[in-house]
Amino acid sequence: MNPAENYILNKPEPFKSMLLQLQVVIEHTVKDLDLVYKWSLPCYWYKEHSGFCYLNQTKNYVDVVFWRSAYLDIYPEHLKPYGRKALKSLRYYKQEDIDERVLIDILLEAHSHREKSFYK
Repeated sequence: MNPAENYILNKPEPFKSMLLQLQVVIEHTVKDLDLVYKWSLPCYWYKEHSGFCYLNQTKNYVDVVFWRSAYLDIYPEHLKPYGRKALKSLRYYKQEDIDERVLIDILLEAHSHREKSFYK
C-alpha cells in the first residue's frame, strides 16, 4: 500500500474520515495528480513533478495546504496562512466543517495556476 494511504488509514477518528473525504474530493476534482508521500505527509503532485497540495493532521485539526497559494483569491475567509509565509490552507476541526463546494472551487482555482511559479 502507498505510504500516503497508510498515513490516512492509520489516523484516529474523526481525522481518518475527514482525510478520506478530502482525498475523494481532491482526486475526483483534479484528475492529473499523483498521491505521493513526502516529508512524512500525503502530498498531491502533478505528473510533471511539481506540488499541488498536501494533507496534514496535527493536534485537533486537518489541513489541506496549497502550494502557489499566492494566486488564490477566492474565499479568503476560509483560506488562511496560519503563520506560514508562502502557503495557505483550509483547516477543518470536524467533518461537518468540510464545505465541499468551497474546497472544489479552491481546488479548481489552484489547478488553473499550475503553470505559474511558486511565488507571485
